[in-house]
Amino acid sequence: MDQEYFFCRLAPIFHEVLDNESIVLRRDLSADDIDEWDSLSHIRLIVAVEHAFQITFLSMEISDLQNVGDMIDALQKKLE
Repeated sequence: MDQEYFFCRLAPIFHEVLDNESIVLRRDLSADDIDEWDSLSHIRLIVAVEHAFQITFLSMEISDLQNVGDMIDALQKKLE
């Protein structure tokens, strides 16, 4: 699966969880860039992504997720 696949799958999740349809995902996008992305919404994003992709992140993996690119990389590893 290429990165475009993940961007397409993740965009609606980010839009819904953060309640912001104007978000355009890019690899370096992080919580610092989006006002709605706080610690609680970060957990909600993780749970929604786990549900959508039917995977579970370990706590160590979650702590390594600093931006969208990290999330995509982690998803690619999980789904290999």
